Amino acid sequence: MARLSYPAARRGDVVETLFGVSIADPYRWLEDGHDTRVRDWATAQDRLFRAYRAGRPGARSWTSLVDEVSSFGVSEPPTARGPVRFLAEQRQGDEQRRLLIADADGSRRVLVDPAEIDPSGRTGLYAWWPSREGERVAVQLEVAEQPGSDIIVLDARTGETVDGPLPRARNTSLAWLPGGEAFYYVSRVPDEQLVPGDTRLHRRVRLHRIGADRRDDPVVFGDEDAPDHYYGLTVSGDGRYLAITAMAGCASANHVYVAELADPEAPRFARVVDGRTTRARALPRFLANGDLLLVTDYQAPCGRVCVTDRHDTYPAAWRTLIPEDPDAPLDECVVLDDPALARPVLLVARARHGISIVTPHDLADGRPLGRLPLPGAGVVSSLRTNLPYGRQAWFGYCDVTTPPVIYRFDAADGTLEQETGAAIAGHAPKIRCRGVHYPASDGTEIPLFLFTPAEGPPGPRPTLLYGYGSFGMPMRPWFFPLAAAWVSAGGTFAVACVRGGGEAGETWHEAGRGPRKHRAISDFNDAAEWLVETGRTTPGRLASYGVSGGGLLVTAAATQRPDLYAAVIAAGPLCDMVRYERFGLGNTWTEEFGTASHPEQLQWLLRYSPYHNVTPGTPYPAFLLAGAVTDLQTGEAHVSKMCAALQHATSSDRPILMRREPDTAHAASPASKERALTADILAFAGEHTGLSPDGPRRAAPPNGREPRRLRRAARDRRRSG
Repeated sequence: MARLSYPAARRGDVVETLFGVSIADPYRWLEDGHDTRVRDWATAQDRLFRAYRAGRPGARSWTSLVDEVSSFGVSEPPTARGPVRFLAEQRQGDEQRRLLIADADGSRRVLVDPAEIDPSGRTGLYAWWPSREGERVAVQLEVAEQPGSDIIVLDARTGETVDGPLPRARNTSLAWLPGGEAFYYVSRVPDEQLVPGDTRLHRRVRLHRIGADRRDDPVVFGDEDAPDHYYGLTVSGDGRYLAITAMAGCASANHVYVAELADPEAPRFARVVDGRTTRARALPRFLANGDLLLVTDYQAPCGRVCVTDRHDTYPAAWRTLIPEDPDAPLDECVVLDDPALARPVLLVARARHGISIVTPHDLADGRPLGRLPLPGAGVVSSLRTNLPYGRQAWFGYCDVTTPPVIYRFDAADGTLEQETGAAIAGHAPKIRCRGVHYPASDGTEIPLFLFTPAEGPPGPRPTLLYGYGSFGMPMRPWFFPLAAAWVSAGGTFAVACVRGGGEAGETWHEAGRGPRKHRAISDFNDAAEWLVETGRTTPGRLASYGVSGGGLLVTAAATQRPDLYAAVIAAGPLCDMVRYERFGLGNTWTEEFGTASHPEQLQWLLRYSPYHNVTPGTPYPAFLLAGAVTDLQTGEAHVSKMCAALQHATSSDRPILMRREPDTAHAASPASKERALTADILAFAGEHTGLSPDGPRRAAPPNGREPRRLRRAARDRRRSG
């Protein structure tokens, strides 16, 4: 393959000294996306990628295959309020989700269709919160690349706007008071009230009454002492109490405050959970008798459910209702307490070895009442029920061959049925999923999911290795259209459940965050080595792929071990870990990664920061760095700086490319753009690993030869038979 001619990128002489450490940053000038030179360089990179894509064989075949495995519609579990149900649905061919209402007679009608509001597909349904009576619904629409996200209130019967917009409410929480005339919500302080250049969140909890001027909405919680706090809101069924969770950024602990709403505009809060003491998370909800149900990982890394009086402020007073299962982390639970039920029920979802288990329990004593017969070894998500009192629960289900479908559980008779109306038509390839473990370099057993064709020889196959490993987010055997297409073409899709995720609860998260982030990266490289050493693939047939925090994982892994991979694809990655706090929401993630403003933590970051570990003269694998033109979460500078650094440094003829997408967001794009990105990722990975929907291709080992240690391991396997 001939080496590409890359757009010239000036190497600046910026060297920053932090705590006595000199840190070169030759591409800092690329951080200014408004600079004409930066725009010209990025435009040249866009032309390079388009020319490269146009000259690649098989691109149309990947596009056709992605369209085939994505040809299904999806309905989300409904939110039931009073006699009606609110649900989001995205039919086959829709660019965005629509908000529908299912009336008591079963008829369905569209309440919000983003395509009618914005035919370009750039506007999406972000969130919605029906009032308790189901007569009104607060809705957020979000426009790609725009930071604003206003709340409007609609009449559920007519669809007419009755209030709003309420601005600066992105990533809000919202809780209605009974009667549908007022709600609490979270919004950011107006820019004119902040110090210029202050990018912190500055959120406040406010009370809004329907029809009132939003500028008069009183602040009921939050002040300047907590500039980076996120707030969660819960109102009791009778409307007498408000609970607020307060968490600094992505911290692993939160406070819980409770107030009696004698005066909704001036509630007096008592802190019932002190996160500084527990160093754990606790999510509250009110029971009918006024007690608090707490879902917490306090002294239970895999989670437990407790009950406590709302006035008790000490964890010693918490009564364990559902104890921790160390082998099955707790995902979520929902209370079913309709007065018509023989007994109130707590429905609990756990994941054992990544596979969901759903069990009803007696709410009085936690006694198990059986186990729901799920349709397969898959994943359950989004437990929802009626409010204020629930009898039925809805949840989503999927597995490696089943796109998301909706099931309904009725606690009165114990029945479980698939909901009608969920659009599940589409191509579902035959995929075999296996859960295995591989040894990390320190001896820890790391879970890994292998998606392979149901038939055919075991390997070695072109393999796409995926991972995340941040924020305690677990990897599960979900239905991935990208994985389905890759396996349909004959490849293996592998998901490494590295430390830093939540596959084994909070302990697993703690083992790969902050000063231990390097473990997540070494776990990922250990997965790559294991796949090669067990004969499932070779370095010439192995590509890696990650999104956001997973983009950090795969770029850091490849800069440490470029010999292991033929190609690396990172979408919306973090790459400059010294300055990530300055971009997007990075300043809220210091609990996860650390901060360059502390000398010890700076050393953590420099140890693995992909941008700072690019070494000139190294034969790097092929790289595809994908991102939005404007990324409000991670910031678009990571992609630009990493691309320029790799193009300058690599001694390989394998391409280093940047794929920018306008009119999209960090992780939510119109469906057609998502499919186009998926096809480009698969075509890039397939070209460099030898996989094509049109038939096998031969891929050369990266950088010419396989690593000596891996060649020796393969020779030893052959000798041992």
